[in-house]
Amino acid sequence: MIKGKPIAKKRPRFARAGKFVRTYNQQETEEGRWLWEALPQIPEVLDGPVKMECEFVFERPKSHFGTGRNSGKLKPSAPDFHVQKPDADNCLKFLKDCLNKQAYNDDCQVVDERAVKRWAEPGETERTVIVLEGMG
Repeated sequence: MIKGKPIAKKRPRFARAGKFVRTYNQQETEEGRWLWEALPQIPEVLDGPVKMECEFVFERPKSHFGTGRNSGKLKPSAPDFHVQKPDADNCLKFLKDCLNKQAYNDDCQVVDERAVKRWAEPGETERTVIVLEGMG
């Protein structure tokens, strides 16, 4: 479990340097911080096929809650699932890239993946929960 707002993979950026164009990763710092928190929770590098299950929990906006005497109570119309940006597949890409060479040798080993995005219940915190299993 990694505390904090789930992070999505951003598109690569390009910069012109004279006649040449170079690409750069604007997320290197985010990846490093995320991995720093994840590394103590990774027991070993997995070989063979890997199953990945992820849950991305986002903080609810204030508009999901009532006002006045209903302050702190969820509105009946508040949705259960997070159906807005960032996309689940971009969150998965970020995780798979960060865990490359740390939890498995290459992200092509991930053959079965499941991702759920949802809103945090009152009292819950934002987080990313990952379960990795070797299938071989």
